Amino acid sequence: RARERRARFVGKNGACNVAHKNIREQGRFLQDVFTTLVDLKWPHTLLIFTMSFLCSWLLFGMVWWLIAFAHGDLDHSTRLQRDPAEGTAGPAAAFVPCVTSIHSFTSAFLFSIEVQVTIGFGGRMVTEECPAAILVLIVQNIVGLVINAIMLGCIFMKTSQAHRRAETLIFSKHAVIALREGRLCFMLRVGDLRKSMIISATIRMQVVKKTASLEGEVVPLNQIDIQMENPVGGNSIFLVSPLIIYHVIDKNSPLYDISPMNLHHHEDLEIIVILEGVVETTGITTQARTSYLADEILWGQRFVPIVAEEDGRYSVDYSKFGNTVKVPTPSCTARQLEEDRSIM
Repeated sequence: RARERRARFVGKNGACNVAHKNIREQGRFLQDVFTTLVDLKWPHTLLIFTMSFLCSWLLFGMVWWLIAFAHGDLDHSTRLQRDPAEGTAGPAAAFVPCVTSIHSFTSAFLFSIEVQVTIGFGGRMVTEECPAAILVLIVQNIVGLVINAIMLGCIFMKTSQAHRRAETLIFSKHAVIALREGRLCFMLRVGDLRKSMIISATIRMQVVKKTASLEGEVVPLNQIDIQMENPVGGNSIFLVSPLIIYHVIDKNSPLYDISPMNLHHHEDLEIIVILEGVVETTGITTQARTSYLADEILWGQRFVPIVAEEDGRYSVDYSKFGNTVKVPTPSCTARQLEEDRSIM
């Protein structure tokens, strides 16, 4: 009977499989409005973008209509429409409105749009008759600039988020355990599909599993850092071509007592790999993540070479990126392997 698959802490695509529930302090999200807007999904962001402009246009359209109504511009415009000859002489000819050509709320709304987006069709304009109208004009221009800055900055940040660059950082689908330099090693392959570099790239690994303390406290997601080796030493890597990153399974390793027979019985075992670096073209720090469960670790296999020299330069065949071949590997734990060698 097939065993139920363990829920992942980190998905293969790097997404964290954690649901936040019963958050009582929702108001904290409003204290950081910009980050909240950037984190929203695109439909919600576009809806807020559209509604922010429409609401500001309607609000200031109502203000312009009230100014025209209070100054009597609407009554004067109505009289001119009923009797055009009245505009040629008499008291009506000396009347100066606050805003020209405001006849209704519709024309006030159109003028609000013209002010905020600086279209300037030329049919309507503010006169020096009303200081309040000049003040509203200044306020609306400032509000429009603030809305433009926030919303355009939000859209720019959403389109240039760091995780977009991480989509072209790839990890092998499976990890392997095999001998390297006479020692059992946990190995995986990482590569970058773009020609632009990831500067100061570092990589680290963690084991996430359920543990219990001596006092009986159960830690469902205990994170344990594991020592990692790579071809250039340390955690820094030069990711100009795909690299095989490996972890030596020694006495300090959480995998020290794992053998091929009991590997798939460790349902709570998950190895998380985190790659961080600075994007060369934008200077933004990016992070790519993946994880390997017990049934995604192949014992006694090794990655096939994919880098070859052709026509004076190195060529990478990504069609073989995750391919492995079987190699002779002891079917015992790293502890047993070291004990056998010490006896010999």
